[in-house]
Amino acid sequence: MKKLNVIIVYNKEENKILMCKREKEPYKGKYNLVGGKLEENEDSLEGAYRELEEETGITKDDTILTYLMNFEYKLLDMQLQVFVGKLNKEKTLVEEVNKLYWMDLNENFFDEEKFAGEGNIGHMLCQVNINKKQIFEGD
Repeated sequence: MKKLNVIIVYNKEENKILMCKREKEPYKGKYNLVGGKLEENEDSLEGAYRELEEETGITKDDTILTYLMNFEYKLLDMQLQVFVGKLNKEKTLVEEVNKLYWMDLNENFFDEEKFAGEGNIGHMLCQVNINKKQIFEGD
């Protein structure tokens, strides 16, 4: 099974999330979370940190990632692993391929014309909100 990850990164104030605008398919021209493919025999959390650093310059020193959930796509033989974290300080972003944006949380992340993932980003953010205290405060 092919494994991919996406990482929801909140700014320090928890009022914006980091997104990229896709330069290629799938979802070309739409906003998406950062992430990528797990390498063979790579630990899921290490893969998430690696992708996050490659695509944004954000490192383990800048955020603590929590494994939130996954989506398993049986017909595609693929699993999408979802991680979430919050920056612990201001960080200058380093773009790899896709342009990066801080997106206000007042956006409608279920809008399939603007955002990738057929509404899944909205669903993921709802799950973060339900578990916010546990994720960000460790309770």
